[in-house]
Amino acid sequence: MNSDGSICYTPIGIIHSPYAEPSGMPIQPSGALGVRGSIVVDPRFCDGLKDLDGYSHIVLLYHLHRSAGPLLRVTPFLDTESRGVFSTRAPRRPNPIGLSVVRLVSVEGGELTVENIDILDGTPLLDIKPYIPEMDVYQVERTGWFGQSQKSIDSTRADDRFD
Repeated sequence: MNSDGSICYTPIGIIHSPYAEPSGMPIQPSGALGVRGSIVVDPRFCDGLKDLDGYSHIVLLYHLHRSAGPLLRVTPFLDTESRGVFSTRAPRRPNPIGLSVVRLVSVEGGELTVENIDILDGTPLLDIKPYIPEMDVYQVERTGWFGQSQKSIDSTRADDRFD
């Protein structure tokens, strides 16, 4: 944290995908099964990729660079009611950070090939973490409003509601 309380991140790479515009994109990786993308890691950070190829899935943390600014109440893609932004995965957040778990296909030098990508082309990558089921999968008791949604994550596509 800086002395003024601000936080600054340096992107470690750029995410490339077939999605040039948010509208029409899958809203989660499960809706992008088999869709390939790539990640070009800045050469300064390539040494950090050592041993990553031993994982089948990775967690990508990224900056939602096309977010139009924060909203505290949003109507998510899978609902028709206004919800608190922190109970959704909507991009209009106070800190526009996205998270996706994708399948890692290969690591070649500083370029990663991934599948099931639901991320806008040109998105700045903030971090990569290995996906480890023993640490990342939980049995849950409740899923809030999402558990009552009648829409399918796999077939729902983004529209322009967050532009």
